[in-house]
Amino acid sequence: MHEPLTVGAAAAETGWSARMLRYLEEHRLVVPHRTPSGYRLYGLSEVNRLRALRELRRRFGIELAELAFARRLRREADLRSAVDAWLAAGEDTGSWVEWEQRKHERLLAA
Repeated sequence: MHEPLTVGAAAAETGWSARMLRYLEEHRLVVPHRTPSGYRLYGLSEVNRLRALRELRRRFGIELAELAFARRLRREADLRSAVDAWLAAGEDTGSWVEWEQRKHERLLAA
C-alpha cells in the first residue's frame, strides 16, 4: 500500500469503523494527514498504528479511554506527578491504618 487511504478505505483496511477513526483522531491516538480541503488521508504509518492499536487492545484488554489517559500521563508532567503521588499514598496502607486506629482511640477517649 503506497497511496494514502481515505477514512472509508482505512476503515475497511484495518477493521475500525470510520466513526471510530474520527474518535481516535479526536483523542489524538492516531492522527491522519489532511488534504488542503480537509479530507483525512491515512498513510502506511497511520494504518500500521491502527493495526497495532487493535492488537494492543486485544492483548491487554484495555479500553480506548484508558489509552487516551495513558497518553495524557506521558505528556502532562503535573498530571503524572499527581497520579504518582496518589498511587504512592494508597500503597502506604500501614500508616493509614495506624492513623485510623489513633483517630478511633481519640474518639473513644473523648
